[in-house]
Amino acid sequence: MPGTYLKRILDSYIKEYLEAMGAVLIEGPKWCGKTRTSEEIAGSILRLDSKKQIEIVKTSIGSGLNKFLEGDTPRLIDEWQEVPEIWDAVRFEVDHRSEKGQFILTGSSSPPKDSVVHSGAGRIARITMRPMSLFESGESTGHVSLSGLFDPKYVVDGYTEVKLDKIAFAITRGGWPRSINETYENATRIASQYVSAIVNSDLLRPEGVRKDPPLVRRIIESISRNISTPASRETVRRDVNGIDGNISDITLTKYLRAMEEIFLIENLPAWNPHIRSKTRLMKTPKWHFTDPSIAAAALKVSSDALLMDYNAFGLMFESLCVRDLRIYSQPLEGHVSYFNDNNGKEVDIIIELPGGKWGAVEVKLGDHHVDEGAKNLLRLRDKIDTEYMKQPSFLMVLTAGQFSYRRPDGVAVVSISCLRD
Repeated sequence: MPGTYLKRILDSYIKEYLEAMGAVLIEGPKWCGKTRTSEEIAGSILRLDSKKQIEIVKTSIGSGLNKFLEGDTPRLIDEWQEVPEIWDAVRFEVDHRSEKGQFILTGSSSPPKDSVVHSGAGRIARITMRPMSLFESGESTGHVSLSGLFDPKYVVDGYTEVKLDKIAFAITRGGWPRSINETYENATRIASQYVSAIVNSDLLRPEGVRKDPPLVRRIIESISRNISTPASRETVRRDVNGIDGNISDITLTKYLRAMEEIFLIENLPAWNPHIRSKTRLMKTPKWHFTDPSIAAAALKVSSDALLMDYNAFGLMFESLCVRDLRIYSQPLEGHVSYFNDNNGKEVDIIIELPGGKWGAVEVKLGDHHVDEGAKNLLRLRDKIDTEYMKQPSFLMVLTAGQFSYRRPDGVAVVSISCLRD
């Protein structure tokens, strides 16, 4: 197999689902490593990444696709959505064989509407894959475990050599596997080319809307300017329109939905806990891409520029933390959101586990804001109505600093470059 494989946190998670289900579907953005990871597990491969191969498979629609499903298991079917009929064929074959771990499907976009008859529920497990976390790219020591933090007795202790300049580099480079270990120039070109590929892709031509690459770029740039904020859709629409634009809310909604379907956008939903006060909770999601490098590339922001703009750096650093916490919480079946009320009181990230355990995270780029973050977390803890939900398993200020430790008030202070799953 080409190249040295960089291990992923999802490796064992995928294998566990193959032991429990007939097939798994690994979804996620292009270039995030779905195929390479699947190759490590697969017994045989059917690639649908060329027009010729797609046409060959399509000629068998109606007469039977089963011959393309034959091979050592688990059989990998790469970019299955190029021939959507594959889905129902796999579902049928899983039922027919009555065995676990038969197929791995990978996809970078959703198939056309009405092209899939059955949901695959109970037969095909869906797993989302994202670009690499700092732990996977070798830029986190892994001294602090997210799963460990859910144990109140867990000892928080760690140190990293990674400083702000390397964090800025990690943001602009992104977690794309092919950019790891590249020079700064090559790595940032990869992120820039990713944005260009999305802008010019037919995948971002929603049904009933003409293809408009300049419009797509303006939408991506607007989201980039609003990264890690709960800016309204109307704010984005006005920003995209500028002086002469006239994009409607309906058209914008179609493009945003298309961007979600190719895993470009992954917004952070608002959390709705039981709290003692009658304060109204905000429901607007925060804007995020699947990787912070998309925002940096769209705005042509270099790592040096981030170091000179603390506000922009802080927002993109928060997006980096959201990406990594989504990756680290996935094996725990965790759900990631944020808290905000109409009094402007916000906690950046909430991680909930099945069974009711949860933790709260404040993201602070510099150590000098740790006290502020801890105060905010303790304020949220005191708002929770414990008649209806549990106390938090942990409160954590996540920083770009070098030290990880637990404060006397119980709040964990953790460097993102010490964290792991």
